[in-house]
Amino acid sequence: MTTRTPTLFLSHGAPTLPIDPSLPSGGFTVLSEHLPRPQSVLMLSAHWGTMRPAVSTAKQPETIHDFYGFPRALYEIQYPAPGAPEMAQRAAALLREQGVPVDEEAHGLDHGAWVPMLLMFPDADVPVAQLSVQPRANAAHHFALGRALRSLRDEGVMVIGSGQITHNLREADFSARPEDADPRVAEFTEWFENHLAARDIDALLDYRQRAPHAALMHPTDEHLLPVFAALGAADDDYTLGVQSLGTYQRALAMTNYVFGSAVQ
Repeated sequence: MTTRTPTLFLSHGAPTLPIDPSLPSGGFTVLSEHLPRPQSVLMLSAHWGTMRPAVSTAKQPETIHDFYGFPRALYEIQYPAPGAPEMAQRAAALLREQGVPVDEEAHGLDHGAWVPMLLMFPDADVPVAQLSVQPRANAAHHFALGRALRSLRDEGVMVIGSGQITHNLREADFSARPEDADPRVAEFTEWFENHLAARDIDALLDYRQRAPHAALMHPTDEHLLPVFAALGAADDDYTLGVQSLGTYQRALAMTNYVFGSAVQ
């Protein structure tokens, strides 16, 4: 019997994560070693936003270098994982069954997708497709997307949300050490983790009103929206795994969450 896959939320950090030794790239490798190997990955990245949901049906997604001003070595990285067009179409069908209109296009892998995939599956042998986020929609919308996709997990699909648990680049100091973290980062992440552990979905969906420093940690929502899709795709009685890799550039917490299942 196929093991029901966990769902994940990953704080993917700066694009330089794979090449900057001061960043915790090794944590993603360790995380992957403790997870079941998926048959494919459905990735929701903060860096692919559309007005309404879209799935990528590319058979061989290109590696998109959607950033500028970084070292040349970063632009030379290719992540040649195969696409998962049939799984993407299955995801689209599940959403349409819930009345959600979905577009299909041959979108490549943006850095929110290929950076963590590169670190977790360096052989590029796990098929991957993307589902876009809707930056103008709220947390409840993305939770509902995940809920509609829950059955994919019984087919060996790992649903991964890739964003950042705190993301305010205006507050970032790129010369800061991890110990220089803004204390408000910890206050926000502790609130979020406590409510994840309590499975307090109502509070989490209303985080902008209830969480401390929410507007400061997320001036805009797009880097947190993927967590709600991963949460929606998880079991109601999920077990929470937390991988805290520290806070970088003073304001960017590198925390990963695993929503596990006891169902085999």
